Amino acid sequence: MGKNSNKAYLYIAPFVIVFLTFNIYPILLTFYFSLTSYSGAGGIENAAFIGVDNYLRLAQDKYFIESLMNTLIIWGSGFFFQLAIAFGLALIFSDIQLKIKGVGFFRTLFYLPNIITVASVALLFNLVLDWNYGALNQILLDTGIINRPVNWLSNAVYSRGAVSAINTWMWFGQTFIILLAGISGISTDYLEAALIDGANWWQRFYHITLPQLKPIMLYVMITSLIGGLQMFDLPMLLTDGMGAPRGALSTMVLYLYNQAFKYNNFGYASAIAYGLFMITVIFSIIIFRTMNNKPNKKGV
Repeated sequence: MGKNSNKAYLYIAPFVIVFLTFNIYPILLTFYFSLTSYSGAGGIENAAFIGVDNYLRLAQDKYFIESLMNTLIIWGSGFFFQLAIAFGLALIFSDIQLKIKGVGFFRTLFYLPNIITVASVALLFNLVLDWNYGALNQILLDTGIINRPVNWLSNAVYSRGAVSAINTWMWFGQTFIILLAGISGISTDYLEAALIDGANWWQRFYHITLPQLKPIMLYVMITSLIGGLQMFDLPMLLTDGMGAPRGALSTMVLYLYNQAFKYNNFGYASAIAYGLFMITVIFSIIIFRTMNNKPNKKGV
């Protein structure tokens, strides 16, 4: 029995070693750096310990707060459009009365933008949104909607809207597939019984579909929140890497990246990383508690 137990430890040793080396060690090292003024020069021994100064600075850093607001605005505006489009399509393709054929084809078609690399997407939309020769300006000029070209990426509102729209286009397919799977998993017995009882579409949706989808919706919202708060590559590639115009596309991770690799403030960047982690945890708890908030049954 003892020999078998020792063999079991031997089998799991590779995973444990890799996990400790590439997961736990970087997390602990980042926390240590967050308590130092490490500039990236030399080894760990050159990191001067300064305690919680980086965290005190983070709490008062207006640029970090602005990057948080930018991230929430870009993610929030794109997410709700993405959810609305995905939910609407999922309801249409799963409707037991419409019985639309070729669902597999459309599922693949909608998911395709998600498998394109972000670098390719950024290059594509840089051409589409180009001030002088972009396809969007040309279409709007030809149709008479605008009189002169618009520099989409030099305006704070337009640039945020562009990133939100691109994110919606890239990710609504994945949300659609998840919601479609959730709706397909609902027993048709409930819906058929509701039809027999004369329930209309809205009644079937509100009283049957929506309650059954609550766990799926919770998963979609939390995973989208985590991905949205980590937004980096698209704003980085669409602008000069500094979050232009006027910092409107400076997300939290882009701000972290610039602090670490442009200004060599690795200690402060590590504190930003832990600040991002705590913000993600707080918002996830808020969403979880809101979605699982049960009505008070006192007095029933």
